[in-house]
Amino acid sequence: MTRFQFNIHARDGKARTGTIQMQRGEIRTPAFMPVGTAATVKAMKPETVRSIGADIILGNTYHLMLRPGAERVARLGGLHKFMNWDRPILTDSGGYQVMSLSDLRKITEEGVTFASHIDGSRHNLTPERSMEIQRLLGSDIVMAFDECPRADQPKDVIERSMLMSMRWAKRSREGFDSGEEHAARSALFGIQQGGLNEDLRSISAGKLQEIGFDGYAIGGLAVGEGQEAMFATLDFAPSQLPEDKPRYLMGVGKPDDLVGAVERGVDMFDCVLPSRSGRNGQAFTWSGPLNIRNAKHAEDTGPIDEDCTCSVCATYSRAYLHHLNKAGEILGAMLMTEHNLAFYQQLMAGMRAAIAEGRFAAFAAGFRARYFAGK
Repeated sequence: MTRFQFNIHARDGKARTGTIQMQRGEIRTPAFMPVGTAATVKAMKPETVRSIGADIILGNTYHLMLRPGAERVARLGGLHKFMNWDRPILTDSGGYQVMSLSDLRKITEEGVTFASHIDGSRHNLTPERSMEIQRLLGSDIVMAFDECPRADQPKDVIERSMLMSMRWAKRSREGFDSGEEHAARSALFGIQQGGLNEDLRSISAGKLQEIGFDGYAIGGLAVGEGQEAMFATLDFAPSQLPEDKPRYLMGVGKPDDLVGAVERGVDMFDCVLPSRSGRNGQAFTWSGPLNIRNAKHAEDTGPIDEDCTCSVCATYSRAYLHHLNKAGEILGAMLMTEHNLAFYQQLMAGMRAAIAEGRFAAFAAGFRARYFAGK
């Protein structure tokens, strides 16, 4: 069976649509990966996540290494069996979460020493240990270990961080390859860094390609720099990466972020936004986001979105969802999350079809006109 193969089926401008073939199934691109931080997409059953169109989900190395522990997950048959998800899983390296701990961690050339946010216990996370954890989890797409500085740091700080991440990328490659059985059925992605600087990102992309990876992520964005700066970076960053490999923009984003990034040549995304927003009463629709807790929805018998094909919109009214959310009922979080994740999958499917049919520019313009009409 195919370990990893990326085929581009159509291009429209910089936008591409294709498929990634892996042993656990096909991933259609552009793809949005729901985030399953702690071996669960919050408020969702795995079978529901699959039924709404997700081909792949994301698991979190940092959280899973702390609880329940990678070794325990391995003893229980691996992450797929543990959480009842038989499709591909991408695991992040743990680097972003560790870096966000600020006062709780210390960075050296070797790796990162940090205190658990759960119980304060001390841990070491290195490129080699990150690869080991992701192997124990049974990840299908493994991410190289990197540091993710804020984009507003001085250029020299970002450059030092990027160069260390490139050294860590080489160690990640070596650590990944040492697990021969896992490497024979999984893939390894490198992560481009360099903040908002075109020259630093070019250096990073070159060093990653010298090492060689199955796919390439664009890291260090969606960390507070704003959409305009992110898009300005995406105007050059994807084209610095290999044309024949998937490009994954980490931690993005809002629906309009996804459309703009696909326009610029990105193939894969993940973000907690649709699930987190759903739990907090925000729904994404083709006409823009709405707050279901607003009083105007209290007696609205219509669906969240008349053009959404999800089971929530087919079954439940805004009035009922308003009631559930105001009452703090768990079902409210479940239904809102399901709708949001289904909407994201419908958006990705719409973009894939538009690219294949050579009408992506019209699709993107139409999406924006409607999505922002009420603003």
